Amino acid sequence: MPVVFNKKIDDQTSLSLWKIEETEEELIKGLQLKQHEIKVIDSLSKGKRALHWLSTRLLLRKMLDTPDYIDCHIDEHGKPYLVNSDTSISLSHSFDYAAVIISRNKTVGIDIELIKHKIKLIKHKFLSDLELAQKQIGDNTEGLYVCWCAKEAVYKWYGKKGLEFKQHMHIKPFKLKKEGSLVVTVNLPEGTRDLMVNYFKTPDGYMLGYVVD
Repeated sequence: MPVVFNKKIDDQTSLSLWKIEETEEELIKGLQLKQHEIKVIDSLSKGKRALHWLSTRLLLRKMLDTPDYIDCHIDEHGKPYLVNSDTSISLSHSFDYAAVIISRNKTVGIDIELIKHKIKLIKHKFLSDLELAQKQIGDNTEGLYVCWCAKEAVYKWYGKKGLEFKQHMHIKPFKLKKEGSLVVTVNLPEGTRDLMVNYFKTPDGYMLGYVVD
């Protein structure tokens, strides 16, 4: 399994990135699938959707480093969780990559996206005019992807429906780098929070953002 990136964020938190090169059959061999999981795979269209589902679960299994069956479910809000475990997890995938972040004492969120120029066509759907006025965002494709990944990671960190990218999350000014961090002000039902989001660009044109809080 080609794990191309590992990051130990702290003693209890780690992140891994995996380039998907295996076939569906090869991925299945590395998992202990129950009947309900086989039904999920069968319901997915053949190709990337099935590969994404399988690869995130196999990467999760490798990161947890256990021979035991890993019972990963999705709650009513769409957030993945481990049954009978306090470990927080977040999964993401895009084209040829799967990304997983896990933490035993903090809540996490992660997003990975292949950088494409067409994001400029939808920038007003997830960014306010005030955010777009920032010179490092505007029409900068990489800056736009940093913002998208940051907001998506925050959304997954929160893990509940109703959080809107444009209305409830606001990117504070930041300096755009190949690897850096920014602050997202989040208007939650329980109050306003400032969250630090880390991000980096891979050598082959993907952007990844993650939250640990």
